[in-house]
Amino acid sequence: MRNKLLIFVTFLFIYFQSFAQQDGYWDKERATTKTEVLSARKRIVINTEDLPIGTTEVVFRITLLDENQQMANSLVSVLKAIPDPTGISQGSAGAILLLSKISGDDKCKYAIFSNKKFITPYVEKGTITNACYVQEKPINKDAKRLSISSSACLKSKSLWFGFENKNWIMNQKIVLEVVPWVDNKLSRGWTIENRKLILSLCKSTDLAKKITDSDDYCVCVLEKLQKQFRYQDYENLLSVEKTKAIKDIGKSCFKETGSSDIIYTTIRNQAIELIKQGKYGDAIDKYLTIIESKNATAVDYNSIGNSYLLTKQYGKAIKFLKEGERLDNTELLIKLNLAHAYLLNDNYSQAKSIYKKYQYQNVTDSLSWAQKIKLDFENYKKLGISDEDFDRVLKLVE
Repeated sequence: MRNKLLIFVTFLFIYFQSFAQQDGYWDKERATTKTEVLSARKRIVINTEDLPIGTTEVVFRITLLDENQQMANSLVSVLKAIPDPTGISQGSAGAILLLSKISGDDKCKYAIFSNKKFITPYVEKGTITNACYVQEKPINKDAKRLSISSSACLKSKSLWFGFENKNWIMNQKIVLEVVPWVDNKLSRGWTIENRKLILSLCKSTDLAKKITDSDDYCVCVLEKLQKQFRYQDYENLLSVEKTKAIKDIGKSCFKETGSSDIIYTTIRNQAIELIKQGKYGDAIDKYLTIIESKNATAVDYNSIGNSYLLTKQYGKAIKFLKEGERLDNTELLIKLNLAHAYLLNDNYSQAKSIYKKYQYQNVTDSLSWAQKIKLDFENYKKLGISDEDFDRVLKLVE
């Protein structure tokens, strides 16, 4: 039982360690390790390597060594055992984990600057007014974690460490180590400002404007864009390429977020209301929008076909009713409207074969084929649509 518990605990440790590491990594390739000798009563500034895109935190270690001392281990090697910055507290307890095991007797003060322009005033006069971090109590070793959420030091691409030797005679040997923590997602260059820009661009598109609440849709577009491109790669695209990328991704998100269902349901309802008002031409435009987007159902094709019938555009009615028939060959309302279209388009023989074939069936659970034909013909007459074969058809299906 004890062995099983030990295995389980070990598994949990490995699992959570792996999970944490997936969020980011210590970038040892772009870590800074520099050793400088600081003359007595002088100040120097040590510049770090450029921080990689996506840096959200840095850990630094300062160690003063006597002349013959060597570092026992590097900061990079220490951080190998710490999967992410949450394993280092902001206080003194976290610093103890990072401090060098070896240090000399000399001590110095230091300050950190986030802008190169503050270096000269510091070196010449010791000005620390514009420093983002200051250690005024002399130390022989120190270690700190700086976070982008709590420190102004990480607002720039690089850091400048200023050191002051208060000794009157003796030089000092200073070792500076800085290791950045890089967030996997942010390392692709998608800053908050960049993401806000894409969301704003998305909301201005014609498709987004059709959606009552486009937040989910635009977040989907943003997430897919981030996966497909690094921000710099996206920025390097031509304007037409950017437009196409967002448009293509938008089509996918339109369906995934259910936005298409909402929009096309709204358009269908609008078309139904227009038909009730006798505005068949406007209803046709609504249905064409659905058809052109390739989201039409058999019912949509029947509705537009019927609208074409009522506006005496029989050839177009036949075309769209046949499309509806391909989608659903069992829908009798489509077949009946198709028969009407053939009849009104002077093709009685083709209409007759359809009328005759389904004369003993119902078009709905309570309406027979013959009853529906009679109702349709009566409606056509009210709209000024007539044909000499109406009575002939009615007798055919009696």
